[in-house]
Amino acid sequence: MLIAFFVNDIEREYENYTTTVLAHRAIMRGHRVCYVTPEDFVLNPDDSLHAHARFLPKRKYEDRGEFFRTLKSSKSSRMDRVDLGEVDVIMLRNGPSIDTDRPWAMEAGILFGREAAKRGAIVLNDPDSLGRAINKLYFQSFPVEARAETLITKHASDIKAFAKEHKSNIILKPLQGSGGSGVFKLDSKNASNLNQMIEAIGRDGYIIAQAYVPAAKKGDIRLFIMNGKPLERDGKFAALRRVAAKDDIRSNIHAGGKAEAVEIGETELRVAEVIRPKLMADGMFLVGVDIVGDKILEVNVFSPGNLESCSALAGVDFSETVVEAIERKVDIVGQYRHTFDNRHLAIL
Repeated sequence: MLIAFFVNDIEREYENYTTTVLAHRAIMRGHRVCYVTPEDFVLNPDDSLHAHARFLPKRKYEDRGEFFRTLKSSKSSRMDRVDLGEVDVIMLRNGPSIDTDRPWAMEAGILFGREAAKRGAIVLNDPDSLGRAINKLYFQSFPVEARAETLITKHASDIKAFAKEHKSNIILKPLQGSGGSGVFKLDSKNASNLNQMIEAIGRDGYIIAQAYVPAAKKGDIRLFIMNGKPLERDGKFAALRRVAAKDDIRSNIHAGGKAEAVEIGETELRVAEVIRPKLMADGMFLVGVDIVGDKILEVNVFSPGNLESCSALAGVDFSETVVEAIERKVDIVGQYRHTFDNRHLAIL
């Protein structure tokens, strides 16, 4: 099996990133692995679709560190042009919000992912649905009962009315963005700064105002969902609690948050069940859901992170389960040929 991992760029990849973890696991299971970035696609005059891909040598690596060093080394890895119609699986693992400085790159994976799917590759997650999830507005498509009360607007008067309704206890963040960038918590102590918050976020587009969920004081739970169900191995769930650093509301790990082990109970499983139909209908193979109490705060469908941390805390290797699921999809294609479209294959 040949798996292509689509990322923003090689330079911004790291050893413990979920993409690296999955790519290393795939190659250790005997598969071929390559990386593709937004500038690498080639649509030829004969309508074939190629990519200039960085290939990793197919061999046993001492550990993930050696694998990652090989990826970074232009001497050890090699650039080859590959026909994407001959690639078994393409995993779209980029973060569009990272490429706001080069807008042409933001949807490259989605656009060419659609073309690759037409030519026989399995594209995960489904690119058509990712096109609709390019910003946080996708969050609004989930049932009201499962998500925190949310307002999306550019008008300060709307936000002020929403804040008053919630006694100045709300979260403000940009419609587009990730990693906790531009996130503010309004409360009675800083209510006088509301205008500055609105101005700071509003420069870049629409503003999300979200009712603050009191359970967030304990941090949020990142839960991985695969094929519509919580990712599980040996009776343990791929999940962790992310606790914000002192004096910071952002629980994102690379924003200073701390990862802790967490038990997934009936509340989290019920939330996962409520959002399951939508994820499956959209062909979302692997997503990260951020849960506080009985509400979802975000659904990361592009490049959910912290899989390695979940594995370390649970003492099991969830990447093994993910790659096994991908292998099963390739087997299904071989057994059924063109019976299923990409969206259905993504969650089988």
